Amino acid sequence: MPIVDRHLSVPGVAPGLRYAHAVTTTGQLAFVSGQVALSEDGALVGDGDVRAQTERALRNLGNVLTALGATWSDVVRFNWYLLDVSRIQDVRDARDAVLGDAPTPASTLIQVAGLFRPGFLVEVDAVVALPD
Repeated sequence: MPIVDRHLSVPGVAPGLRYAHAVTTTGQLAFVSGQVALSEDGALVGDGDVRAQTERALRNLGNVLTALGATWSDVVRFNWYLLDVSRIQDVRDARDAVLGDAPTPASTLIQVAGLFRPGFLVEVDAVVALPD
């Protein structure tokens, strides 16, 4: 039985740019804490570079998925926090490179005044449908 049941694009709602309007699941969910551009030793990766920071945050998220026994196809929702929404294309490009052909999850992007540490430009958290 599939864990991620359906990815919906709803008629009457403007189409999403590589995100689903809704995703349904079966089984358990995991809620992954926000990931930022920190290396294994806690150093900032990609100082001043939104795409590099997004790639690193997604790499960290990918490591969490692996620990959960999940893949990118099991991600049902992203929440993005971005200091400068005009840099959304950098986030999209990094996301698309990582997701490849995986189904697009539901997604929200919020412009924020700041993140928990100076230098961070983007943060992403996720909801994941866990395999049995």
